[in-house]
Amino acid sequence: MKVFVIGAGAWGTTLSILFAENKHEVSLWIYEKELVKEIKKFKENKKYLPGFQLAENIEPTSELKPGLDADLIVFVVPTQFLRNIAKQAKDFINPNAIVIAANKGIEEKTLDLPLNILEQELKVKKLASLSGPNLSKEIAKGLPAAATVASDDLETAKSVQKALIQECFRVYTSSDATGVQLGGALKNIIAIAAGVADGLNLGNNAKAGLLIRGIAEITRLGIALGAKSETFAGLSGMGDLITTCSSKLSRNHMVGEKIAKGKKLAEILSNMDEVAEGVTTCKAALALGKKYKVELPITQEVYKLLYEEKDAYKAISDLMTRKAKKE
Repeated sequence: MKVFVIGAGAWGTTLSILFAENKHEVSLWIYEKELVKEIKKFKENKKYLPGFQLAENIEPTSELKPGLDADLIVFVVPTQFLRNIAKQAKDFINPNAIVIAANKGIEEKTLDLPLNILEQELKVKKLASLSGPNLSKEIAKGLPAAATVASDDLETAKSVQKALIQECFRVYTSSDATGVQLGGALKNIIAIAAGVADGLNLGNNAKAGLLIRGIAEITRLGIALGAKSETFAGLSGMGDLITTCSSKLSRNHMVGEKIAKGKKLAEILSNMDEVAEGVTTCKAALALGKKYKVELPITQEVYKLLYEEKDAYKAISDLMTRKAKKE
């Protein structure tokens, strides 16, 4: 197949590697023209995924239009930029292509999920979401991992599964695209909270409680938006949550750790090359909670930590002293 990966951050580059290993012809769209030249010269994305050679069947490009005739088009740009890129692609995209959203977030202004954005902006019928506990560097090393591809159309999900699955990267299918997207987006908020907990050395009991109450919070909102509760017990729910809340490779976890150490959000973000989606997703999630009348106590405290500079110990105290209730 011809595959066009739009977005050359660590995850976009890793997906390109996976597709190339499966003998597909891959084009990798890169926003920075200078980075295109560097990758062509060294066959390595030294900025976002250093230390991993790119195969000959991966072609870096800064041109959007030529790659849009591909059979499989994968959007891996941050969610807040997705609509703008989709608008640019609209008039040139192959209408028979399978289009995949491999980003994890919620658009702040509209509260739309990535597939909603792509459905609104593109003239395509085959849409899928890819999510799961997928740390780029581990997968690029060839370490075992698994993911879920979700679509309302089972055949579309199976086509993506076939194109991507290999010995070290197992891909499952799901019909719950809403749940898979929400799991991938909302876990980033809990990961920020987990980073705070680790930064303050609160211990394993606190971390376990945070993860379980975090998945409960995610599930409540997911069900309100029409997702299936069992999705959040799977790879794109609890699986992704465990990985992102536990790994030092997680950008969202790192944001939480630095907040715990007294760093300001603006300073943290200014020193990051890639986007921590949980920072903006936090705003969108709170708005969705308000809209659907769903209580999101952890999300609310993360928002106050990020945007109101609330003291981390006060945030923990407020969570721990909430009204007692049954699990």
